[in-house]
Amino acid sequence: MASTTTTFSLSLRTNQQTPFPKPSFFSNNNHLHFNSNNWAWTSVSTARKSRICVTSSQVLDSLAAKSEPALPTTVEVDLGNRSYPIYIGSGLLNQPDYLQRHVHGKRVLVVTNKTVAPLYLDKVVDALTRGNPNVSVESVILPDGEQYKDMDTLMKVFDKAIELRLDRRCTFVALGGGVIGDMCGCAAALFLRGVNFIQIPTTVMAQVDSSVGGKTGINHRLGKNLIGAFYQPQCVLIDTDTLNTLPDRELASGLAEVIKYGLIRDAEFFEWQEKNMHLLLARDPSAMAYAIKRSFENKAEVVSLDEKESGLRATLNLGHTFGHAIETGVGYGQWLHGEAVAAGTVMAVDMSYRLGWIDDSLVKRVGDILKQAKLPSAPPETVTVDMFKSVMAVDKKVADGLLRLILLKGPLGNCVFTGDYDRKALDDTLRAFCKS
Repeated sequence: MASTTTTFSLSLRTNQQTPFPKPSFFSNNNHLHFNSNNWAWTSVSTARKSRICVTSSQVLDSLAAKSEPALPTTVEVDLGNRSYPIYIGSGLLNQPDYLQRHVHGKRVLVVTNKTVAPLYLDKVVDALTRGNPNVSVESVILPDGEQYKDMDTLMKVFDKAIELRLDRRCTFVALGGGVIGDMCGCAAALFLRGVNFIQIPTTVMAQVDSSVGGKTGINHRLGKNLIGAFYQPQCVLIDTDTLNTLPDRELASGLAEVIKYGLIRDAEFFEWQEKNMHLLLARDPSAMAYAIKRSFENKAEVVSLDEKESGLRATLNLGHTFGHAIETGVGYGQWLHGEAVAAGTVMAVDMSYRLGWIDDSLVKRVGDILKQAKLPSAPPETVTVDMFKSVMAVDKKVADGLLRLILLKGPLGNCVFTGDYDRKALDDTLRAFCKS
């Protein structure tokens, strides 16, 4: 049967002015092509069109700001009757209405960890209950780290929920980074076959990527994120002030996901990062807020088109197939997720170059920006070729025994999700980065 190609025209609707350029992927000349085997993001002429809009709003009334807190930037994830807002701003944990309007029922369980709880748990409890005495809040505090993203730790959430006799009207709240968000979302999806949950991400990694889109889950000893569900939150609340307590290593780790968006679909954003990476590392509030907003505009658009990763959404995993193999190979928690993704991105870019799909100038730019972000550009020496192949064989993007990869193809901002590549290029890349 002949494959068919569908083309989407994407557009951005906004009522605010931004000091930075409009995302290039919303140009009328940018389209998505796919068939049953391959997905590609590229600039082409118009075929059939289906308009999808991501909205963003912000109030900039300087007079009102003197007497009232500034309203947050809001990015909408458009999923029909399961759509939800992402609130982005400073001091949002001090504005309880944004949380309270999304709480269903009278009982809340906050899922957090031993690192975040002393910093923000009391503030979240206050935001949930201030002027709202009918709501009761309990918490479960988990150990901190990727190595605890497993079934034993997940059971602690269920134990607490069952001991409290929570019902289907309760709300789970994820307070923490990507590990907490993934586990809390997974618990919410499974407890009583599904209860409401809210994401309050406190790391760059979670604030630019993992808290949005509904991917939830835990790791298995044989592979990362192999057990889980697609389950969307009621809202995502991002108080950028929480990044003030984030360690430098965690900050840099999250920037790997920011870089990814520019490489796969938003060339202007990548160019902005090349000029402003020093501001992100310095935690400049304006630069960080812009990077978060732009990242989520990208992700919200993709999730709206392909919620359950049938094709397009897989392109958000640039570097992740290699990166997950690194995390699994060295042991969960030894390398941060973003560190592994950074090294994996270099490997994906190297393979793209070996296939003749990109030129050497893009290879250099990727290496340079990762160096600016203080991220690794190669896997640890302990990870072997055989280890990579063993872990990659059970990757979630394998279909009918075929390993599909996200690779760059064409100018900056273009990529493909494909199983149609020369296997020798993959072998050559693995041998170039591994001792054996």
